[in-house]
Amino acid sequence: MKMWLSQHWQALGQTLKQLARTPLSSLLSIFVIGIAFSLPLGIYTLIGNLQALSGHVANTPQLSLFLRMDATSSDIEQINARLEKFPNIASFKFVSKEIALQQLQHESGLADVVSSLIKNPLPDAFVIDIQPVSPNELESIQATMKKWSEVEHAQVDTDWARRLDAFIRLGQFSVLMLACLLGFALIIVVFNTIRLQILTKRDEIEVSKLIGATDSFIRRPFLYFGAIQGMAGAASAWLIIALGIQAINESLVELTQLYSIDFYIDHLSLLDSLSLLLFSAWLGWLGARLSVAQHLSLIEPE
Repeated sequence: MKMWLSQHWQALGQTLKQLARTPLSSLLSIFVIGIAFSLPLGIYTLIGNLQALSGHVANTPQLSLFLRMDATSSDIEQINARLEKFPNIASFKFVSKEIALQQLQHESGLADVVSSLIKNPLPDAFVIDIQPVSPNELESIQATMKKWSEVEHAQVDTDWARRLDAFIRLGQFSVLMLACLLGFALIIVVFNTIRLQILTKRDEIEVSKLIGATDSFIRRPFLYFGAIQGMAGAASAWLIIALGIQAINESLVELTQLYSIDFYIDHLSLLDSLSLLLFSAWLGWLGARLSVAQHLSLIEPE
């Protein structure tokens, strides 16, 4: 075990020395990978924040029941009793036509016009907070309540939820496609880099085989190189997104103050960040493994 660990530690040291000997080319390769990966990573981060925002806004979708103009107090009590037993309702409140008229008078800026009305044109209403449900379930609840004889109109807007869900699904599919394409590109980049290294070290590899070095011993530094390059590229992508999020959040401060809302963009979670690093390291290792498997067998000592 000690020998095995020593060999791996030696291979890792050789890889780090190789990176240090060519700092400019190594950094350029890492930043190219980072810039490429920052695109799907940025979209993924944006979608995650949109999902959180939509969940915050849509956790309690509202449904408004407008009663018939001739609805009596008995009708109101019947609807109140039905709502208390109705499933998927978080809370509800009754808004009388008098209170609705007062709110319209104070909040619409048309106090003179409202005060000149001979008759109150507004109906009694119930404002209902629905528990988290799908758009289809929300429409089903609306259709059920709309059939009640005391109800004139049941209003709920599910189109925005459907559009947001469709947009998020499209974004998730785009992230998946970009991640696959750029992952394949990372494998190609590492594949070619390792191929050039193998050709450069051909004489050294031949000597190593002459003195009895195994293929696993020879390919180990190349595998470490590919894994480190992939992980470093992912780390640079993470840093690019972090700086971008910080800049955006600073710009959002004034906007959130104007609208009196508390919203900022969250960065990747710890689990997502670790997954990114490990996945990129695996892609780099895979590219190096494929390259070594193809080219190392072609080199035999003469």
